[in-house]
Amino acid sequence: MEEKRRWWGVRLLICLTLVVFKCINGDDPYRFFTWNVTFGDIYPLGVKQQGILINGQFPGPAIESVTNDNLIVSVFNNLDQPFLLTWNGVQQRRNSWQDGVYGTNCPIPPGQNFTYILQVKDQIGSYFYFPSLAFHRAAGGFGGIKISSRPLIPVPFDPPAGDYTVLAGDWFKKNHTDLKAILDGGNGLPFPDGLLINGRGSNGNTFTVDQGKTYRFRISNVGLTTSINFRIQGHKMLLVEVEGTHTLQNTYDSLDIHLGQSYSVLVTADQPAQDYFIVVSTRFTSQVLTATSILHYSNSGGSASGPPPAGPTIEVDWSLNQALSIRQNLTASGPRPNPQGSYHYGMVNTTRTIRLANSAPIINGKQRYAVNSVSFIPADTPLKLADYFKIPGVFSLGSISDNPTGGGGFLQTSVMAANFRAYLEIVFENTEGTVQSWHIDGHILFVVGMNGGQWSSASRSSYNLRDTISRSTVQVYPNSWTAVYMPLDNVGMWNIRSANWARQYLGQQFYLRVYSPVNSIRDEYPIPTNALVCGRALGRKTRPQAGWQYRAGVGTRL
Repeated sequence: MEEKRRWWGVRLLICLTLVVFKCINGDDPYRFFTWNVTFGDIYPLGVKQQGILINGQFPGPAIESVTNDNLIVSVFNNLDQPFLLTWNGVQQRRNSWQDGVYGTNCPIPPGQNFTYILQVKDQIGSYFYFPSLAFHRAAGGFGGIKISSRPLIPVPFDPPAGDYTVLAGDWFKKNHTDLKAILDGGNGLPFPDGLLINGRGSNGNTFTVDQGKTYRFRISNVGLTTSINFRIQGHKMLLVEVEGTHTLQNTYDSLDIHLGQSYSVLVTADQPAQDYFIVVSTRFTSQVLTATSILHYSNSGGSASGPPPAGPTIEVDWSLNQALSIRQNLTASGPRPNPQGSYHYGMVNTTRTIRLANSAPIINGKQRYAVNSVSFIPADTPLKLADYFKIPGVFSLGSISDNPTGGGGFLQTSVMAANFRAYLEIVFENTEGTVQSWHIDGHILFVVGMNGGQWSSASRSSYNLRDTISRSTVQVYPNSWTAVYMPLDNVGMWNIRSANWARQYLGQQFYLRVYSPVNSIRDEYPIPTNALVCGRALGRKTRPQAGWQYRAGVGTRL
């Protein structure tokens, strides 16, 4: 009975909130999801662990949507600790309120729920969601997100016979609480114990195909610490999409997929009718971990045989050359008929250059990770709430510099100021001997260049200003740099972070405050009526006055 009352309360809240949301978003379709988040026993590597289940599932349920759909996701937190979900690659247009990281959202308390109301505005492609707090990501709680094109928008390939999501990545046998304790103690994580494909170890999954037909595989690296390589025995892969960008349709035998990244490939079942190995293996590690699944022909005459195909191991140049070969399909439509809008990324002058250098300092005797010498520490109040309610003392703009300092690391709640409609050049500089992977919420990154050595202004002569891909997560090779162009077209408080979750947890992240002086929903949606408040924001009202609606940028009395 109590559960039923809670659910009816949630439905009433959703209905009231959608009155506002509908005015903002027009008549785009709504998709409703109710998720119960619990702990449960899982055995992904044959050892009993405490996992995070969504509706009893590990991995969690997939989100299937179409460009501009409104997603109403009601999350019931039945854990014994606070919880948040974030939506990796979903841009949250004008709506960082729904981003689901601690800098923007109060955690959902144990035994309570929160309803995310977000729109996959002007997006297509393959993404995933995952828990963002307390190292929960090491326990599961992740799932795939598909955003399909609207029916009238042409797609540059024929509809596949099937569409499979592959969530792959490294895994540890220790529970997430034990891994968190290792990090809290100032130590690095051990080497992973294995790799998972859709929550299972080797040969735990079967993907069935009909001979002669073509299938789409959406592959995401949902691991914690390690790049992977993906391949299918005896089959070529036609790359067609990378995190929302239709690509030139190059053929690959295998693909490197770095932490937090997603790729879509087409695979034609054009081999003799039998089973074949699907393989993922670790990259740039002295010990190579491998996991397999089965590509099963529906008329198979035999099981998978022979050793699984070997992949690259520590070859950086091989991976760099592959990354440079991935280009945008300039003749394909994106979410709109004209994916470039009114400009082309390479014809716009950048207004600011930001150089970001990762490092691994020891601070107060403990291992930390940093950006431009600043190791991020969470504030007692989400930064977005502190900014909205003008609460002093939570963070300071300019608490991280635009350039590497070359100094030792220090602790700070680092926030960088930026202006709406600026056009940034961001250079990620990696002087360490490990591959880095960077993600920026709320925006797309045009990957204009990457190479070994030290970046300088002369490096711009090698930039691809014609047909590079745009994406939300980009790799930086050891002792190398990667440069991106980034239009600041999305007002809000946005997380810039390492996709290596141990490094993110220990400080390799900060927030970018994209500010517009115009207080209008043309630039940013108002704070949601159901927004949770916590920390120094406790007791604050989520709207200026009860009974007001927002329409066309002004308050209108109901």
